[in-house]
Amino acid sequence: MRFLRRNAADTEAPATEPTTEAESSPSVGKGRPTPKRREAQGRRSGPVPPPPRTQREAFKRMRGNKVSKEERRAAAVERRQRMMAGEDKYLLPRDRGPVKAYIRDLVDSRRNLMGLFMPLAILVFVALLTPSLAVQRYATLATTFMLIAMVIEGLVLGRLVTRKVRAKFPTEPIKGISIGWYSFIRASQLRRLRVPKPRVKPGEAVK
Repeated sequence: MRFLRRNAADTEAPATEPTTEAESSPSVGKGRPTPKRREAQGRRSGPVPPPPRTQREAFKRMRGNKVSKEERRAAAVERRQRMMAGEDKYLLPRDRGPVKAYIRDLVDSRRNLMGLFMPLAILVFVALLTPSLAVQRYATLATTFMLIAMVIEGLVLGRLVTRKVRAKFPTEPIKGISIGWYSFIRASQLRRLRVPKPRVKPGEAVK
């Protein structure tokens, strides 16, 4: 009986848990104090970015700064006002430069039949909605003659503007088709809807 107890005691010896390397080794610190939040943010910000070179870049940067709606609205109103005033850097790329400004002055100094294009289109649309066939026929006939007259006027205006632009800017690369199309688009708009606003009055001499 004593022999059996001794064997049981020997076999039921408690197992010791192995110590891990992390527990046995002492903890090693960072060797430097933890930076404050303000210092960490200052390090992340980096150098001061350069000023924006274009209006689109300024708008993206303004959106990234999460400005308020009132500030965005005020900035948009200011850009619109400066664009209507004709400031070159606020205009669309197609309207920039002294050549385009001179073309606009030449077109705005004339009274053009093409300025009636939009009212004529509205009149034709209303006439087509009427049930009277006679009204539709006369409206279509009048529209045809008006369109022919506008095309002829546009061709004459394009040649006139191209000749004056080439005389004023002899060193600039002038393309007749581009100048003529720009003049036609400007002249076919109502005067009060033109962007930028006209700087000269109808009949005023442009040098």
